[in-house]
Amino acid sequence: MHDNVVPVSINLLIFLLSAFLGLGLIKKVSKLLHTPLMSLTNAISSVSVVAALIVMAEPKNILILTLATIAVALAATNVISGFMITERILRMFKKDNGGKTK
Repeated sequence: MHDNVVPVSINLLIFLLSAFLGLGLIKKVSKLLHTPLMSLTNAISSVSVVAALIVMAEPKNILILTLATIAVALAATNVISGFMITERILRMFKKDNGGKTK
């Protein structure tokens, strides 16, 4: 085993801690800030799409290619649905007076 390889258990621990930290932070965000938060999440997901596409360009084996393909599909779905939800939230802030906003 190489010296620079991080054990799977450490990676899993980091993933779980970041998931709980993220959940705790999201719950404390004011409802008025959910739209900017969604936009930021879309940006992060788009970075994930690009990173997975880079991994897919030169896969070392079929497992890496499969995981990268799944990552692209899930992150792209997250980006698309995030934009749809953000647009829906922004529509709620608009006043309905003949299609014009104040």
